[in-house]
Amino acid sequence: MNILLIEPYFTGSHAMWAEGYKKYSNHNVEILSLKGQFWKWRMHGGAVTLAKMFLALSFTPDLIIVSDMIDLTIFQALTRKATHHIPFAVYFHENQLAYPWSVTDGDVEKKRDMHYSFINYSSALAADMVCFNSQFHMDIFFVELKSFLKGFPDYNEPESVDIIKAKSSVLALGLDLACFDAFKSSEKNGKPLILWNHRWEYDKNPGAFFRALYKLEEKGLDFEAAIVGENFNRKPDEFFKARERLGEKIIQFGYVADFAEYAKWLWRADIIPVTSNQDFFSVSFAQAVYCDCYPLLPDRLAFPEHIPVEHRGEFIYRDDDDLDAKLEGSVKDIDNIRKRGASVFVEKYKWEHMAPVYDKFFENML
Repeated sequence: MNILLIEPYFTGSHAMWAEGYKKYSNHNVEILSLKGQFWKWRMHGGAVTLAKMFLALSFTPDLIIVSDMIDLTIFQALTRKATHHIPFAVYFHENQLAYPWSVTDGDVEKKRDMHYSFINYSSALAADMVCFNSQFHMDIFFVELKSFLKGFPDYNEPESVDIIKAKSSVLALGLDLACFDAFKSSEKNGKPLILWNHRWEYDKNPGAFFRALYKLEEKGLDFEAAIVGENFNRKPDEFFKARERLGEKIIQFGYVADFAEYAKWLWRADIIPVTSNQDFFSVSFAQAVYCDCYPLLPDRLAFPEHIPVEHRGEFIYRDDDDLDAKLEGSVKDIDNIRKRGASVFVEKYKWEHMAPVYDKFFENML
């Protein structure tokens, strides 16, 4: 089967997902993409450029998969002579209905943020199949969509929610975790090393992460921290305040662009306390846990889905006090924590396991 995967925002987890499926699928997967920048413009105008690129291709797909960053209705309109008979699937890595917008974004005040939600809505309505990367993601999408449509003055089309729901499924992310294996080492020793490998963004809630570290510091516990996540133009103040307050305890501060170095930090780290206020799946968490980091995860978003029910009492925290207690206990009991291992919880997402699931899913769709 020939599959065309269209990604207007080809960077980060979007790019890794597309390249991973192309690499591991038994089908012939080709990627049509644009550079991962200017996300708002990609959602507005990316479909126009990608339609032009598609019409110039010699590749004839049996199925087209697009990500949530495209206006599918525009793409279909501009390519209808060539694609009217081809089924479309849209894969939601995230969605603008439930994504928490930054309070500093001017589009919120001007009510322009609603248009991006409408693009997600109309794209889902136009697609033949809608896929979400977690159950939480699918559930919150429909909760927010009902509320979103009620905000319009008339012809709200509430039945369209059920139409989309009827063609929706959960299809977990496939991850190329095997690429970390070559950098595995036995460096987990010395002081407990606490890891931050997420984006330096407000929605990842860095304030709560550093607050937990300050609690450890106040109690005189010895630990180190590695801050290796990607940072963009806007860097939350919490990071620089933490570097000043924690000083030499932070042994790595700043984005690690080289994959080999990034992988080594993950294998070296001991504990990953996740504090995100927004995550529909969390690739960074899965990567760290695969590299034997001990996870402490909030009882919200998609995180409980990753942990079997019988183990949630150990790895899932209820509130800040519970996080503090679990993190303090982990630091004090670091020798046993290093032996614990939780990689089994995320190995199911390896492309070696997920690619056959994807292949069968799309075969059944046809």
